[in-house]
Amino acid sequence: MEKLKATTVVAIRHNGQVVIGADGQATLGNTIAKSSVNKVRKLQGGKIVTGFAGSTADAFTLLEKFEEKLGAFGNNMKRAAVELAKEWRTDRMLSKLEAMMIVADSTDVLIISGTGDVIEPDLEIATIGSGSMYAQSAARALKKFAPDLTAEEMVRESLSIAADICIYTNHNIVIEKVTN
Repeated sequence: MEKLKATTVVAIRHNGQVVIGADGQATLGNTIAKSSVNKVRKLQGGKIVTGFAGSTADAFTLLEKFEEKLGAFGNNMKRAAVELAKEWRTDRMLSKLEAMMIVADSTDVLIISGTGDVIEPDLEIATIGSGSMYAQSAARALKKFAPDLTAEEMVRESLSIAADICIYTNHNIVIEKVTN
């Protein structure tokens, strides 16, 4: 059986706002399995927002692990992200998980991968998934040439552009804002 895959997730920090959005498409091979999957989650009452790409079951496992790490490290998002990445890379079961995560709070946006990476992206724009390069290009252009847009407008437009190009990304967009 083929794996469920593909999506596009975008996080942007702009003018004091932090927003994460994702499309809602899950595919099975070359077929759309579901068009309305929610790949964005609020944690800590919205003070931390996450988005995930990859195998849905794997992403939920990582989300639970991330929440455990937050609890273990006093809700310190950066420390929880680093500890999750270390465990993900070294644990025999977790190392087989196929997903990526973006986590964000009011001050930081991070990409977490199973290879042990915790990346603070340039320009406070993070993208993951099959349409990530299209969304990143759009977000960078919007930040540079349309700085009066809100972070939410930039995320929405970046995802829409990615959905117009990437066959694994659709226009069912879910957006969440980080609250202070």
